[in-house]
Amino acid sequence: MKNINKFYKYFFALFILMACNEELRDLSFTDSIAPPSNVSAAYDLTQDNTGNVTITPTADGALSFEVYFGDSTTEPAKLGLGENVTHTYAEGSYNVKIVAINLKGDKVEATQPLVVSFKAPENLMVTIENDAAISKQVNVTATADFAATYEFHSGETGVTQPVATANIGDQLSYQYSTPGTYSVKVVAKGAAIATTEYTMDFEVTEILAPIASATPPPTRSATDVISIFSDTYTNVAGTDLYPNWGQSTQYTAFDLNGDAIIQYSNLNYQGIQIGATQDLSSMEFLHMDIWTADAADIETYLISIGSGEKFIKSTLTKDDWTSIEIPLSDFTSQGLTINDIHQFKFVGAGTVFIDNIYFYKSSSASTFDDGILSNGDFSSGSDSWIVGVDDNAPAPVVNASGNSYYSVSIPNAGNPWEVNVSQKVEIIDGNTYTLTFDAWSNVNRSMIAGVGLSADPWSSETETINITPTKTTYTVTKTVAGWGAPDARVLFDLGADAGDVNIDNVSLFIGNGNMVVNGNFENGAAPWIIGVDDNASAPVVNTNGNNHYYVNVAAAGNPWEVNLSQKLEIIDGETYTLTFDAWSDVNRSIISGIGLSADPWSSETETINITPSRTTYSITKTVTGWGATDARVIFDLGAAAGEVFIDNVSLSKL
Repeated sequence: MKNINKFYKYFFALFILMACNEELRDLSFTDSIAPPSNVSAAYDLTQDNTGNVTITPTADGALSFEVYFGDSTTEPAKLGLGENVTHTYAEGSYNVKIVAINLKGDKVEATQPLVVSFKAPENLMVTIENDAAISKQVNVTATADFAATYEFHSGETGVTQPVATANIGDQLSYQYSTPGTYSVKVVAKGAAIATTEYTMDFEVTEILAPIASATPPPTRSATDVISIFSDTYTNVAGTDLYPNWGQSTQYTAFDLNGDAIIQYSNLNYQGIQIGATQDLSSMEFLHMDIWTADAADIETYLISIGSGEKFIKSTLTKDDWTSIEIPLSDFTSQGLTINDIHQFKFVGAGTVFIDNIYFYKSSSASTFDDGILSNGDFSSGSDSWIVGVDDNAPAPVVNASGNSYYSVSIPNAGNPWEVNVSQKVEIIDGNTYTLTFDAWSNVNRSMIAGVGLSADPWSSETETINITPTKTTYTVTKTVAGWGAPDARVLFDLGADAGDVNIDNVSLFIGNGNMVVNGNFENGAAPWIIGVDDNASAPVVNTNGNNHYYVNVAAAGNPWEVNLSQKLEIIDGETYTLTFDAWSDVNRSIISGIGLSADPWSSETETINITPSRTTYSITKTVTGWGATDARVIFDLGAAAGEVFIDNVSLSKL
């Protein structure tokens, strides 16, 4: 196995040494390549009683294959990507083993049955169903004795048949262009000349209305949003969703499991009369979610009392929700004044379902980075902050001059823990943590700050901090030894002295603090770049008021071909923890870590499997044999197709 690994690395090294791009000479990324997945093979049996079977192996992330035939043949067939092999079998049942091999020599195997029979297939059982989520798609499964594969004939006129083939017992899917009733046929095939057929008339249906709601809007301050139609925000009272403008469009109040949605059928044009004229000059965007089965696009007009109407055309994705974000500058650049908007108008053709119509601006809340804590700046009130360890005892939070912070008045000195504010968070034994916070009082007094357990034996690492009437930032760095828990806590014990205590902007980072600048992307791209080019700013977008990195990888390629980096100092021999949030529109992998920004491109990385669920990931690496003042945090994203979202990046030195 070691020799095989070396062969693949040497082969690849020979290839890339011929490349002109110096960065391609870094082989360390191969250590992070994921093993092959979805290993299988397609069979094609010659129907002439010869027993000839063509086997085509497939897998995600594979470079080559070994096929073990499952009969008396001992040596496997060795194939490259996209190749197949034909083998002659005697009648019988076999287990074919497919071994997929990736770039660095990792092997993953799968075994699947093969039946070779010179008898016509018997007991053919077919299941055909309309897909519950994809319009006009049918899912087909066929089983039969003495069969190895089956064909699906869709019954469509002018379409080459069969339209799909699968191994017996496996499901295949096929999407029709139009709904209707079709005479479909399934043909079960083995190694025999004779086949067995199943026919029926099947009605293919289309989904004409959404079966799931659009993504709910995020929580926003009331001053940051003007809602016309949504279940999340307070809508402008008196708004008429179907004013009589003589249009032929029909309106229905569509209800999807309690979610109110506007349905405009047979749309030509349709207006909305807003309940009161709106001044949108402080807003930045118009948001709408639109679902359609048949409309290609929609024109959205804003109508001003003083300056008329202007529109923006948006392309719609059929059979899915399209989330539309229109900068209001797209209207004002056409000469529309937006301080007196009183109507919408929609122009299009087809039927559309519209939800979440609102105007908004980027959150006026602080972009403070609280590390592994939540609501560290108390902008969401008491959320996540409690008194002591009682999850049902919210901490006292006040708002002064638009700023929220923790505040308590202690009339008499007592035990330190008798007055407390805490937030539960995972603390791991052996890690170093840096706690940073602002604190002030009406007198000179002390308080205790640090991290600790939220249950017996109450182990902790804390310091006594002397605070004054001047708001000051304090930092406590502690290494945890001999304890840890997923429900440990950041704690402030305040009861030992009398006087007020005010606390704000609390952050907790693993290590000695966050080395990354603008890790939450709230200041745009800088200093995030693509690759190592200081002049290539990383793509940063705003979704529902939150800035984050975003890229759509159209096709899988080399990992480094799609990259996000930030240059910073990495010191040889030190240990670093990289933490970040990531998500995608599919299940896919990314490579993340730290490394050099020039030859020899040394790095310490890991392959992370991300999903459509936003998740926080953490990587801890020790640097051995390299380091530089212009090293970097690395995200290599090009090895798999699909969208990548990254946010809240921090790097700490342990």
